[in-house]
Amino acid sequence: MSNQPGPEADTRLRLAPRDKWLVTATVFLGRVSLILTTVFLFHGSLNIVNLGLDEFSALALNACLSFAFFIQHSGMIRASYQRWSARLMDERYHGASFTIASSIVLIVLVVLWQKSGYILYTADGALRLVFRTAFALSIAGFVWGVRSLGSFDAFGVRPIYRGTRNSVPTQDALRVSGPYRWVRHPLYLFCLAMIWSCPDLTGDRMLFNLLWTGWIVVATVLEERDLVTRFGDDYRSYQLNVPMLIPMSIRPACYPDLSPLPRKR
Repeated sequence: MSNQPGPEADTRLRLAPRDKWLVTATVFLGRVSLILTTVFLFHGSLNIVNLGLDEFSALALNACLSFAFFIQHSGMIRASYQRWSARLMDERYHGASFTIASSIVLIVLVVLWQKSGYILYTADGALRLVFRTAFALSIAGFVWGVRSLGSFDAFGVRPIYRGTRNSVPTQDALRVSGPYRWVRHPLYLFCLAMIWSCPDLTGDRMLFNLLWTGWIVVATVLEERDLVTRFGDDYRSYQLNVPMLIPMSIRPACYPDLSPLPRKR
C-alpha cells in the first residue's frame, strides 16, 4: 500500500480563513455534484427545469451542456493547462479550482437537462433487475478502483492542507493494484457501465450515452499521453501488459508492481 499520509493527517493542519472557506466550498460542491450525477445516471433525466422546448431544441441544448463539461473537464485536467494556470495562481489551488468548475458545470447540466418524449426501450421484470444490479456492481467497482489508489484526493484539496507553496515536489512512481491489473482505466470503465445500465432508454438518454461514451474514450487517449510523459518507459511497459478499457481476461495481468497507481487530478 501507499506510504502517503491519508486525508486525516492533512486535516490536522491549520488553514488560513480564506483557505478554510475554499476547502469547505470545494468539498460541498463536489459532494452535491457527485450525488446529483449518480441519481441522474440511475434514474435518467430528473426534469428539474422543463423549458418546454421541442424535441430537436431539447436535444441540442443537452448536447451543448455535455460539450461544455467535456471542454471544461478535459481542458483543465491537461498538464499544459496546469502549467499555464501556474502563472496565474498558486499550484496548490489547481485541484480545488478544477473541482469547483467541474461541479458547477455538472450541476447546471443535471438541472437543465431536458427530458425527451421518445422512449426507445424500457426493460421490465427480471431484465430491469439485471440493469439495476449492473449499476450497483459498477458503483462497487468504482469504489474498489478508488480504494486501490491508496491515498486518493477526491476533491483536490490536499495540496491546500499541505501548503505546497513551500514544499519540494517529489517524483512518484508507477504502481499498480486492484482493478488496475485488469485495465489501465477502471474508473472510466465503471463509469461506462453506469452510463449504459439505465433500463429506460429515452431519446435524451441515448444522446447522453453516445456523447459521454465518445468523450470518455477520447479523454482516456489524451490522458494516456500525459501518463506516458509522466512515467516514461514504465508506463509504456504497462500499456503493453494491461488493456486500456476492456478486460481481455478474467485473470489479472502479470504486472510486477502490487502498489497503487497514482491518479492524476
